Amino acid sequence: MTDAAWETLSNQAVAAAGVVYFVALLVHLAEWASLRQRQEAPQAVVVGAGGAEGTEPPVTAHVDAAATGRRTPAERIAFLGRLGFLLTAIAAAAHLVSLVGRGMAADPNRVPWGNMYEFTLAGTFVVTVMYLALHRRFRLGWMAPLVVGFVVTTLMVAVIWLHEPVAPLTEALNSYWLVIHVVSAVIATGAFTLGGIASIMYLVKARKGETATGWLARVPSLDALDKLAYRVHAFAFPVWTFAVLITGPIWAHEAWSRYWNWDPKEVWAFITWVVYAGYLHARATAGWKGRNAAIIALVGLATLWFNFIGVNYFSSSSQHSYAGEAPAVVRQL
Repeated sequence: MTDAAWETLSNQAVAAAGVVYFVALLVHLAEWASLRQRQEAPQAVVVGAGGAEGTEPPVTAHVDAAATGRRTPAERIAFLGRLGFLLTAIAAAAHLVSLVGRGMAADPNRVPWGNMYEFTLAGTFVVTVMYLALHRRFRLGWMAPLVVGFVVTTLMVAVIWLHEPVAPLTEALNSYWLVIHVVSAVIATGAFTLGGIASIMYLVKARKGETATGWLARVPSLDALDKLAYRVHAFAFPVWTFAVLITGPIWAHEAWSRYWNWDPKEVWAFITWVVYAGYLHARATAGWKGRNAAIIALVGLATLWFNFIGVNYFSSSSQHSYAGEAPAVVRQL
């Protein structure tokens, strides 16, 4: 295949992934809507007229849903959940094809992390893969609409405003440290995002109460949400530390002959590290749990995504601009 054919395949795969993600989102929203419906008791059919004095009471015949060939509400909800998960997995496969296509379209072939558009594709792909990988172990079915909705929205922003033609890597990016640094940073970003979603749902459910009905009833208990957020953040933090404080400075020294340049992206990456370090430290020493911990986690998530996208919009002095500079049409918005 030619480079142009690979780029076309990548663009088509992104479009296909977006469509399938959107259908998966609709399926999961239908699942949530079904959860709002009360579990109906088997329908009763009255046989005979009964009720008058001296007559036999009416005969009640219960209709079995299985006998009528109709799914019970619980079966319908389970089916929608499985279908949504399957569609998300199919979309993730198309998502992977789009990344491979971007790398193969470059001459010479390279990793697909040369600009903000490609970083966004990679970041959303990792969020999806981590959700799929942890779905069964941590019973994350309740998180599906939030994850898929986030991925769909971010992909839409990437395709509409961040898309750039495939181009060779700049000299500073053309290093094996790119793979080590970006892979660890993207993995940590995906994990922090899932932990942030758990923290958001903790605050939502805490406001509604443990006795919340509808789709919120399916969300785990406050204690389970708190533990899930802590475990995910505890995994992501050392990975982020490796990316920001080890591989990042080593790569900076190789590219610019300095380990630390006080570049805006470096500063914000360190701010993110400090916030999450405070989150884990507060939980381990001061016993901060629940609402306070969730708020700190969301502050960390805000700094993380501001560093990922916002710095490129608001800073004109970042030496990382070649790695994620927004197209001119976006910077003018």
